[in-house]
Amino acid sequence: MKKRVARFLSVFVILCLLTSSACLEHAFSQSQKTFLWRVQSKTATVYILGSLHFFKKEFYPLNKKIRDAFDESQVLVVEANIKEPGRLDAKKLREMAFYPGEDHLQKHISHETYELIQREAARVGIPPEVVNQQKPWFLALTLEAMELLKLGFDPRYGIDMHFLSQAGDKKKILELEGLDSQFNLLSHLSEKEQESLLVYTLKDLGTIGQEIDNYVRAWTSGDIKGMESLIMKSMTEDMRHSSLIEKFFYERNKNMVSKIEDLLKTKEISFVVVGAGHLVGQKGMIALLISKGYPVEQF
Repeated sequence: MKKRVARFLSVFVILCLLTSSACLEHAFSQSQKTFLWRVQSKTATVYILGSLHFFKKEFYPLNKKIRDAFDESQVLVVEANIKEPGRLDAKKLREMAFYPGEDHLQKHISHETYELIQREAARVGIPPEVVNQQKPWFLALTLEAMELLKLGFDPRYGIDMHFLSQAGDKKKILELEGLDSQFNLLSHLSEKEQESLLVYTLKDLGTIGQEIDNYVRAWTSGDIKGMESLIMKSMTEDMRHSSLIEKFFYERNKNMVSKIEDLLKTKEISFVVVGAGHLVGQKGMIALLISKGYPVEQF
């Protein structure tokens, strides 16, 4: 049992990072907008690329504008360096993600939510004993990751992982947050917020196939309005998710923009890869940078 839990844990440390259509070939046309922006100061240039954390091998190579911006940069900046999950404290993560001893999930959520979990876990093939040990926030990420994998989307081909692999030892690599910070945020959600996140995920799994196609379409065409609509639609329909939106998006956006301002004080060219959802909307990172007076251009 311990081996099985450890195996799930090691896999989903990477999978949970929160972030295929007939017209993809056209969408990659070099002439249209991408999800790439350039922000400039007097001394520095920062390229900001919205990331999809799960992607497919056949979607590469990426648009030449994106590749050229990356080649021009000396520094790669990511939300978290998921290429080095070994830096996480495994014991601490187990404590954050799994219930200890005889404690289990069913004690912490409603009967209705637990019934939903049983159906979805059986469908995606997660053993009941593994489900019962996971805390709601981690189970939500597990279920979503399993569903995306079934659809052929893989974190190994995610945009951030792609550029981390491309950077190798040729570029300096910095983090906007780090894995520890992201897991701390999720694990410190209240039980009510964790269940809210889990319910949102469970209800979203049935349509995730269509939604991921729409995400890819919006991403490849640089459709910021479309991306914003996709991300916020189902969450804003239920006011139970309002605190999650504030914590997952708005607060983090402010913190990450502060880090980007630090990059703009250097004399370097930086290439920032951050979840596409953080760039859209009036409280998104792009709007925040514009409001601070930086010249911003979408490519």
